[in-house]
Amino acid sequence: MNIRSRSAGASTRLSVSLSLVLAALPLQAAERDTAQTLDTLVVTATAPSSPLHWVTDPRLPRQPVPASDGADYLKTVPGFSAVRNGGTNGDPVLRGMFGSRLNIVSNEGNLIGACPSRMDNPLSYIAPETFDRLTIIKGPQSVRWGAGASAGTVRFERDTPHFDAPGIDLNASALVGSRNRNDQVLDLTAGAAQGYVRVNGNRSEADDYTDGNGEVVPSKWRKWNSDVAVGWTPDADTVLELSAGSGDAIARYAGRGMDGAAFKRTSYAARFERDNLPGAWDKLLANVYYNDADHLMDNYTLRTPNPASSMPMPMAANVDRRTRGGRIASEWRWQGIAIVAGVDAQDSRHRSRNGMGRNTYRQQPWETDARFENLGAFTEITLGEGTARRWVGGLRIDRAEVTDQRASTGMMAMPNPSAGQRRRENLGSGFLRMERDIAPALTWYAGIGHSERMPDYWELFSPDRGPVGTVNAFSAIAPEKTTQLDLGLQYRSERLNAWVSAYAGRLQDYILFTYRDGGMMGSMSQASNVDARIAGAEAGADLRLGQHWKLGGTLAYAWGENRSSGGPLPQMPPLDARLSASWEGQRWTLGALGRAVARQHRVADGQGNVVARDLGPSAGFATLALNASYRLGEGLLLSAGIDNLFDRAYSEHLNLAGSADFGFPADPVRINEPGRTAWMKVNYRY
Repeated sequence: MNIRSRSAGASTRLSVSLSLVLAALPLQAAERDTAQTLDTLVVTATAPSSPLHWVTDPRLPRQPVPASDGADYLKTVPGFSAVRNGGTNGDPVLRGMFGSRLNIVSNEGNLIGACPSRMDNPLSYIAPETFDRLTIIKGPQSVRWGAGASAGTVRFERDTPHFDAPGIDLNASALVGSRNRNDQVLDLTAGAAQGYVRVNGNRSEADDYTDGNGEVVPSKWRKWNSDVAVGWTPDADTVLELSAGSGDAIARYAGRGMDGAAFKRTSYAARFERDNLPGAWDKLLANVYYNDADHLMDNYTLRTPNPASSMPMPMAANVDRRTRGGRIASEWRWQGIAIVAGVDAQDSRHRSRNGMGRNTYRQQPWETDARFENLGAFTEITLGEGTARRWVGGLRIDRAEVTDQRASTGMMAMPNPSAGQRRRENLGSGFLRMERDIAPALTWYAGIGHSERMPDYWELFSPDRGPVGTVNAFSAIAPEKTTQLDLGLQYRSERLNAWVSAYAGRLQDYILFTYRDGGMMGSMSQASNVDARIAGAEAGADLRLGQHWKLGGTLAYAWGENRSSGGPLPQMPPLDARLSASWEGQRWTLGALGRAVARQHRVADGQGNVVARDLGPSAGFATLALNASYRLGEGLLLSAGIDNLFDRAYSEHLNLAGSADFGFPADPVRINEPGRTAWMKVNYRY
């Protein structure tokens, strides 16, 4: 298999490079004045840095076992969960909202997956530890990062390096764990006053895991990514950067009829930034990007086709999504007023090819089935910036177009009634939020936001049927409209950092999937529009007890109702609580993390999203994890942990149905989570 030789070669090179770098750097370097101090291990999410905005360093070691992809990382943040596939590539869910309702931005661009069932969702291609910062905006409370972000926005960012003199910055880590978990990350920047070169890469792999019952769950993966950026910094306020990247992976899935045999990523980007411009004009930003996701699914690379299954013979599906885009924005500041305004554009093409038999897909021509275009203009304004009372608002207008280029549809290749048709929609979004500092330690906010979202590829092209009485989903599914109220309160002091946020929203034309038995054709999906409403809350606190002890906890709850039928919305995560306790010494830290999840009885049987549906009520569970870390020097941290200490057998509510191809019964079953898992990690900064 080509991917194995390519990924194995890249993996070996990265592993050897990391080992040589770590071996060559003397521990005395940790005593340098310029050395960076590593924070301790993170077990509960940090408090919001500002209303509805969470900012954290994804390179910090954390528990549970460090993430293999973006969704694995996000599920540790209150309000987030993930539809589970097994070991990796879960699909993120924020406050019960899924898919393109959550806008994913990495390195200032969008990389959109290609699989019609989201086997390769955007976060599958993201290695969190290769980024400097993760920023989360919950709810429709920003318009500057793209269209349709009704649930929120997630940005993985890389900083601009600046050097006053020639030098090197290094971040590296290595991880080993149960079931042959084996990760390496290397981020090296060399530069001088006039510019820099930054190279980063990662490799991650693991074998199938066993659940708390000792049963093997198909979940093997192997991934690698590499990126390089070259920047010109003629002065402290200007940067011009060119970057390129690639990656690939394999992933065995417990809940699907096929596995991911390739996740090839190709990325190119350029950006220009200029700060401290004359007068009130503060900043100019511009960037362009090209991202391509080439994804292969088959039932023979990582498994043997099951003659008794619905796919008894070897078969493969190769899909490709190319996305290009760009953005220009300016910022102005004048006497407590801050304004951001700009335009962005994106076009995306989806194509596929299939084959019966091993590797026969390679002889088939690519067929383009969909094209997407979006042009948007936005502005945000802050009144009272830097004062105790602030008003923040924004408006956005988008022109969205989608073209159906399918000549035929369905397994029987019936003529497509909407072939060649183009849909055009004018969409508007906006928000208004008030923030008030009641006291130096206490802030409250209230905001209302509205977002109009064009249906995405998975909603227009994946369903077998559209609403009743229509020819298909492409011709009939209406844009989704979300109006949401967000409220919150945050308290900060030396000993206590506490916060609470609540929301309530109304969704018009919410896009809902319904699954029915299609007899010999298998399960049939239908997409339709319904009216819905959502509500929920999150809260958290960190309390320092004396010099060494610290307690922390978070709580998240989401609720949804299908107003058209009067029943619950599907795929709503249950109440989730986490409590941590830690002892921190000069070099040592010891900690424990407990998690308790309530049972979920509010379900909508047979309904869900394009990936998963409610499988009925789910049981609650509780787990306990332990961790420890030891600081070997200013820049060297050793951490270790045991997750699911008591080897509990449990499963998450958001879950794919098990696949009969792996020996599961034909009826839907839940995928159990890993049993007891031990891991150890070393982080180094220079």
